[in-house]
Amino acid sequence: MSNASLVIANWKMNGNRALTREMSEILRDNQADFKGVKVVVCPPYTLLADMAGHIYYDEIALGAQNVSQHENGAHTGEISVAMLQELGVEYILLGHSERRAEQQESNDSIAAKAAAVTQAGLTAVVCVGEDKSQREADKTWSVIQAQLEQSLAGLSAKQMARVVVAYEPIWAIGTGETASPAQAQEVHAKIRGWLVENYQQVGARVPLLYGGSVKANNAESLFSEADIDGGLIGGASLKGEEFSAICRAAKG
Repeated sequence: MSNASLVIANWKMNGNRALTREMSEILRDNQADFKGVKVVVCPPYTLLADMAGHIYYDEIALGAQNVSQHENGAHTGEISVAMLQELGVEYILLGHSERRAEQQESNDSIAAKAAAVTQAGLTAVVCVGEDKSQREADKTWSVIQAQLEQSLAGLSAKQMARVVVAYEPIWAIGTGETASPAQAQEVHAKIRGWLVENYQQVGARVPLLYGGSVKANNAESLFSEADIDGGLIGGASLKGEEFSAICRAAKG
């Protein structure tokens, strides 16, 4: 039986205005099938306003793929939390492995962004995960623990109540290779233990998402694991019926 309660679509650098309309219509038509599951769509910045308009009356939340830690000022090309709030954004992805690799985002930078997001009352979705060489060297947990310790550094218990942790093994992102439910659950259980140890009751309630080649045909088995509370969906979130099927799997 599914334990999932949150499914987030990460469109990455994909999509157009037509897709915002198409996706919103498909989700609206299927909404009754996954009632009770929080569904969030994170399109590129340029599509946020369009998506916000299409889902205004629906039980679909809007998310962004990144944000600046700065409130305002001389930061060309950056987008602030307040700017995203004005568009109706509720969730913000932080520290995705692609940004860690391509933009050299550090754990310290992610921690500063998480502080800004949660202080504003929005939800920070903090991504962690190991690459293939780290997994093969049996360093999975040491890598993830360091990411958690540094990326969540300085957050109060009140702020942690506004945090979601997404485990995305880098070797499974966009590769078609997925961690088995047992592999994913093993890591999620360790993350849960660390959160409880450091944040007690608040840590026990932090949603834990799995991401990495999640599709309609494997979502149900992943979401049935005890410590997997939902999914962060990449490529499959660009296909309306596929994404709706994943959301249905979350409801179980």
